[in-house]
Amino acid sequence: MYDLNILLVEDDIRIREIIRTYLKRENYKLYEAGTGEKAFELLEEKEFQLVVLDVMLPDTDGWSILRKIRAKSQLPVIMLTARAEETDKLFGFDLGADDYMTKPFSAKELLARIKALLKRNQIATANELVQIGNIKINTSYHQVYINEQVIELTPLEYSLLSYLVDNKNLAMSRTQILDGVWGYDYFGDERTVDTHIKRLRKKLLSEGDYIKTIRGVGYRMVIK
Repeated sequence: MYDLNILLVEDDIRIREIIRTYLKRENYKLYEAGTGEKAFELLEEKEFQLVVLDVMLPDTDGWSILRKIRAKSQLPVIMLTARAEETDKLFGFDLGADDYMTKPFSAKELLARIKALLKRNQIATANELVQIGNIKINTSYHQVYINEQVIELTPLEYSLLSYLVDNKNLAMSRTQILDGVWGYDYFGDERTVDTHIKRLRKKLLSEGDYIKTIRGVGYRMVIK
């Protein structure tokens, strides 16, 4: 059903086996790395559509790998960790992670999140340009421009911007945004939305003012 390459970076063989079983059922092509060194080799050799990345590895940490990925691309990344602290999750999102799962986790839920991320990152076939003020969104290539300069957004940030634009001038609650953007039942703190809105506003520079905070509700993209 799918002809997509996924890189799994995880040193726990048992976890790799479980994830491998679920992904092969869906016909994803899975590449595995038990160390950061092997992960870097595969990232140089192959083109991937998504990475599942453990934070703790024997020779490095997942944050270092994530930084190197983000220095070159906006490849979707799901982080895996044994730590459940909110500060760790926010740190990962600040570095550019698209999603975050705490061990132990459900392999079915991981698969659902992988599907949701891949769907959000899928390139549209129609060449459509949407403009809001000085913001231009090329929906064919998932590119965002401000004054003709490319703004580097993660797939999740792009989906968040697109969702707000699609629901322009409507007050959207944090729960609605989580359901609409994340694409699955999110079990974490709704403040995750606030973190991503903050990062998106920062990247949009002065155009970030189009995203208004609605106290007690959520957010609204105000477009006249």
